[in-house]
Amino acid sequence: MEVVIDKQYPIPASPENCWKILSNVTELATCMPGAAITEQIDDTHYKGQVKVKVGPATAAFAGNIEVQGIDAAAQEMRMLGKGADKGGSSASMQLTASLLPQADGTTNLVGKASVIVNGKFAQFGGRMMTSVSDMILQQFADNFSVKAQALGPLVSPVQEVAVSDSGVTATPVAAPAAAAAGAPQKLQTELNGLSVVWMVIKDFFKGLFGK
Repeated sequence: MEVVIDKQYPIPASPENCWKILSNVTELATCMPGAAITEQIDDTHYKGQVKVKVGPATAAFAGNIEVQGIDAAAQEMRMLGKGADKGGSSASMQLTASLLPQADGTTNLVGKASVIVNGKFAQFGGRMMTSVSDMILQQFADNFSVKAQALGPLVSPVQEVAVSDSGVTATPVAAPAAAAAGAPQKLQTELNGLSVVWMVIKDFFKGLFGK
């Protein structure tokens, strides 16, 4: 079963700081709750794992990551991830992530992904898997935001007006952007399995009563 996801997430951090996270595969992996790079094979191939905890139970997925392209000029990264658990379920994700600078100095994290799942996860159906994927990616974006904000304060261009004998001139200066207000949230280090289960249950009943 294949699920296609196309999302944008507002990040209250500069494109420069966001790119420092996006272009670093090992740093980027820590944005996914429960994920970790366990081995670097070469410059573009890695081994990793994702752990999901639901109450006292823990499931682990081992897999491979291939970095297919990093474009600094376009601030875009492309990668392919494949994994499987001991129960025979497997999943793969073709991901393209890029940064879209905003007028106020913030950044939109743009993610386009094609996710293919096989085994017991495929039985949930496309709509449920889309809901679950959306929730997991939101956790990822939240962690990405925390890390990007930690690299430095957000500034946006404003105009400083100066009066001189020759008239009034405007000079761009850096000032704190409004989007930077508020302390960054705490990093989520575990994939919230209970939230995943609740999302599946809620989506099931939504579809049931919708019919």
